Amino acid sequence: MANLICCILTAFALLLSTPTSAWAQVHQHENESGKAMVRSLESLRDLDYDSWQAVAYREGPPGEPVVLRIVGYPGKVRLDHPANMNVASGRRAWQLADITLKNPVLVNDGREAAAEFELDPLLEDLSNNRPLRLELPGVFSELPVPPYVVGEWRSLQTMPLD
Repeated sequence: MANLICCILTAFALLLSTPTSAWAQVHQHENESGKAMVRSLESLRDLDYDSWQAVAYREGPPGEPVVLRIVGYPGKVRLDHPANMNVASGRRAWQLADITLKNPVLVNDGREAAAEFELDPLLEDLSNNRPLRLELPGVFSELPVPPYVVGEWRSLQTMPLD
């Protein structure tokens, strides 16, 4: 009986000491040209069960634009530009401008499997970490984005660089 009580107390203590929120998967590193940046990198699946890499990033100090890069499997998908992305959450909707052609690295990448979008208009309009549904016409009809990923994206706006 003493062992049972000890186990219960230990389990209770562990529950109290465990943080209730998950750590964000936001990391700081250097981009292709050596400039400091912070980014959130997640692998998401659309409703057809195809995998997409969603990379939200900000180069430079807080206040600089946050960009969303969507990357498909090279050879499986070809992304034409410009193609704006539609975003929905409940009754709310946004359209993100395609800025892929402003990035010389992506312009010169022959795989054509990536697209970039202005994320700030969406982030500035959100007041909480709500689930989102992304649509890229002709590419995928619905790519669900869970609230914890939206939280990571929102944190990029103000996260300081070390």
